[in-house]
Amino acid sequence: MRLEQLQAFLAIAETGSFQKAASKCGITQSTISRQIQALETDLGLSLFHRTAGATLTVGGECLLPRVRKICQEWRNAKQELADLIAGKQPELCVAAIHSICSHFLPPVLQKFCHDYPEVQLRVTSLGSDRALKVLKDGLVDLAIVMNNRFLTTGSEMVVEVLYDEPIEVLTAANHPLAQYAQVPWSELIYYPQVVFKDGYGMQRLVQERFERLGATLQAVLEVNTLDAFRGMVRQGELVALLPQSALIEARSDSTLAVRSLAASSNDSINSGLSRQVVMVTTQDRLSIPPIQHFWQLVRKNITQPQLELSLPKTNGIAPVNWQLRAL
Repeated sequence: MRLEQLQAFLAIAETGSFQKAASKCGITQSTISRQIQALETDLGLSLFHRTAGATLTVGGECLLPRVRKICQEWRNAKQELADLIAGKQPELCVAAIHSICSHFLPPVLQKFCHDYPEVQLRVTSLGSDRALKVLKDGLVDLAIVMNNRFLTTGSEMVVEVLYDEPIEVLTAANHPLAQYAQVPWSELIYYPQVVFKDGYGMQRLVQERFERLGATLQAVLEVNTLDAFRGMVRQGELVALLPQSALIEARSDSTLAVRSLAASSNDSINSGLSRQVVMVTTQDRLSIPPIQHFWQLVRKNITQPQLELSLPKTNGIAPVNWQLRAL
């Protein structure tokens, strides 16, 4: 059974004539007759009384409503695909890490909504690993996350590097580590930390660094919002390792201190700790106009220069000195 056979059957049922149905379908009468004969053979019963006109048999009457539904579904599917190609998709779903949602996405979202007012834009703040998994599952169209090569490899994936940023230490203003301009790893490892929940790339990044140092990460509390990090660290005991863009508000808070990390004493480990922020989608999605447009807006507006512009100006003085002056 083929779709064109069902379409031929429906055309005959609606016109009452093989000749009129052939004209409607744009084929010859002999072709439409062969299609119906093949359909009847496949089903094992006659569908039409071949008299002066073409009237449905009992079997044809039974089949007609089903065929109408099948052909309508096919027309709907074709129209939806045509709309998709034309950029008329009903919504665009984006998953992004907290710092991106808080500081860099708003102008992109505003511009996209202006350019595509008919597309419902849905943005969800998720941890990097979770965002990449829902992208792979087809639940979102695009993800802006910390790179995880285990989840971004594959011929179907398209990855755009947006920027790299250092990881810094967040402490209370009166914490012992706040006395350092650059916090030594040899001191940091002894203090309990508040970390991101499982599913966030930052937790994995910090854990891996401690393992390479041969130290145990004292992760005594897991949270998933930047407000929660600041609130817990402000209490005085816990510290946190966070990316630079997640510490913008903390730099202007006199109860908190932001410090860079010093070189590790372990020569086999690169002294810096940083994360790479990427934008990810799939090849097929990137060919859809609204997604492609959103991709280009992010490329233009979320880059290393934009990251640097969002940070407090220090007139060439290290951020730690700026923080000390603010205390």
